[in-house]
Amino acid sequence: MADYHFVYKDVEGASTQWDDIQRKLGNLPPKPPAFKPSPFTPAEDEDSKPRDKAWIDDKTEEELEDLEDDPDLDDDRFLQEYRKKRLTEMREAAKVTRFGSVIPISGSDFVREVSQAPPDVWVVVILYKDGYAECGLLLQCLEELATRYPETKFVKIISTDCIPNYPDCNLPTLLVYNNGAVKANYVGLRSFGRRLTPEGVAFVLCQSDPVLKEGQSGSKPSRKAVLEGVRKRFIEKAVTEHEDDDDGSSSD
Repeated sequence: MADYHFVYKDVEGASTQWDDIQRKLGNLPPKPPAFKPSPFTPAEDEDSKPRDKAWIDDKTEEELEDLEDDPDLDDDRFLQEYRKKRLTEMREAAKVTRFGSVIPISGSDFVREVSQAPPDVWVVVILYKDGYAECGLLLQCLEELATRYPETKFVKIISTDCIPNYPDCNLPTLLVYNNGAVKANYVGLRSFGRRLTPEGVAFVLCQSDPVLKEGQSGSKPSRKAVLEGVRKRFIEKAVTEHEDDDDGSSSD
């Protein structure tokens, strides 16, 4: 015969009077607290977020562009203007990181990469050949300047790929382009002084035009402002090198 039985289970957290007496006497462990579910908090809806500067700062460039047709944003002139400002900042930042190295090009690339570069881009072209020590020295300087001034486009091209029969005695040669026109040219290393350094090359490049721009300025910088930035970097490097020399001397 089957043994049918069941266990009575009271409401969770309930306790009998007998159990309460036993707990007071220490014969039973303390009663566990009754289970309470966590309060329900609905997920935050995008539309429920306050529309302020922080809300716009969280947007990507694509999302900011989509907001142009948002009727609610049109009613808030401040947010509309702030959206435009954020878009400008993002595009300027993207522009700054556009270059940053000396780009090798061929003769067939020259028109596209140099002559047809955007009007706001300065292009520094070095005509060189492998195996020429002076070309290697100037290339080293340009590599450092390209990293330091990523808004300026630096390219290198084999001299005879650019200009057929170009004399080797003119190497290296620098050409500076802007808006499709040659703004300056420097033949050989004598243009850059007795001691070739990136700072010396930068000074020469910026003597007549704001070739080397740094930062994310909203307006086009003047030649004087750019030259002052180059001069500041020159002084900072000279001071650092002097301090390093002093540290080396004191350790001897």
